[in-house]
Amino acid sequence: MATVLIVDDDRALREGLAEALADLGHEPRLAASGREGLAALDDDVDVVLLDLRMPGGMDGIEVLRRIRASAGCPHVVVLTAFASAANTIEAMRLGAFDHLSKPIGRAELKALLDRLPRRLPAIEAREDDAGDGLIGSSEPMRRVQKAIGLAADSDASVLIRGETGTGKELVARALHIHGKRKDGPFVAVNCAAIPADLLESELFGHVKGSFTGATADRSGAFRDAANGTLFLDEIGDMPLPMQAKILRALQEQMITPVGGKPVRTNARIVAATHRDLARLAGTGDFREDLYYRLDVVQIALPPLRDRAADIVPLARHFLARAGASNSRHKRLSEAAIDKLQRHPWPGNVRELRNAIERACIMTRGDVIGAEDIDTSANPAAAVPVPDDAGLPAAVAQLERQMIERALAACAGNRTEAARRLNINRQLLYTKMQRYGLAEASEKLTDRVGKDDG
Repeated sequence: MATVLIVDDDRALREGLAEALADLGHEPRLAASGREGLAALDDDVDVVLLDLRMPGGMDGIEVLRRIRASAGCPHVVVLTAFASAANTIEAMRLGAFDHLSKPIGRAELKALLDRLPRRLPAIEAREDDAGDGLIGSSEPMRRVQKAIGLAADSDASVLIRGETGTGKELVARALHIHGKRKDGPFVAVNCAAIPADLLESELFGHVKGSFTGATADRSGAFRDAANGTLFLDEIGDMPLPMQAKILRALQEQMITPVGGKPVRTNARIVAATHRDLARLAGTGDFREDLYYRLDVVQIALPPLRDRAADIVPLARHFLARAGASNSRHKRLSEAAIDKLQRHPWPGNVRELRNAIERACIMTRGDVIGAEDIDTSANPAAAVPVPDDAGLPAAVAQLERQMIERALAACAGNRTEAARRLNINRQLLYTKMQRYGLAEASEKLTDRVGKDDG
């Protein structure tokens, strides 16, 4: 049997929870405000069910902070009817056992109490952090927000997985903002956008005169992120030779600038990719040892199609932001909302944001209708050159054509094509994936093999 303190200003909810707890064989105690809850707290209380929004000048976050600062504190489960990314992350970071949305059913209450471990040690209370911009209250996004709150204060490496456009950098920034390194720098490097021969200097720095064009010392991203967070975006596109150097940096917390001597580094590493690193590690296209070094904590971002409940809140958020920038405040018609909800959004949140901003610019009136929502710019139907590839469209198209010609001349042999293009095989494969050429190359190789037979 557990003694459960219910702290909520809603009398009906307090009494309903108390009745359910008593039926389950537990002892309920009731408090109508945060101050009452703190006054009722003693060594007999095992669990606190804590409302987030309460009157009286003390909200649930402040009550949680005070409870968790006490020795041998009970578990705290935060309840709210108004879940947001910011309050979920903050509650989990401050040590809440869970963060649940009202109403709480009897079965959910029983399952919660059944999985509670022993009482918790005290933690140091800290000031609240700013919100992180992660819009969404769907269950998949709530899991992401809870994971951010649990991992924020750790120094462990984090691997963020998700399709292009799902908001991987937002998650990385949230881990930084809500963590103990928040006063340090946040440095982001897009591994897919930097040429392979410049990536080492970008990450590790160089000394003056170490190569042609090195006219001054450069610190590099690892040292720029000292005492903070280094975000390695699209790490799945990093060439294999560079992966070996990143592995050494993570293992030894030491980097060697180009032309320089080894120096210590203490940046926390958060990496992100839209690719399946486990599969690539299995085929030798990504270092297995680096994959396991990065994959200490993994946060999987759901595609927008799997969090349909967040589409309209996201659209309204983007609409409000677009309206604030040009003083043209608009709203969505019911038909427009219906169209937004029916579209599969292959480009995820980025595609939705672009559609809303485009509609806000192109619509004269105050109401955006279904006809104003242009979803024809479908990235899945176009030449697959992502907008974050770091290349102008014309240059990307030329690069695609060069790769196609090299593969055709070599009958699909990637090693020979890479030699002709003067790039390594891993980089060639990365670019083939980006431009949708991998499958065509395999078919070409198969056809040549049959012809040879």
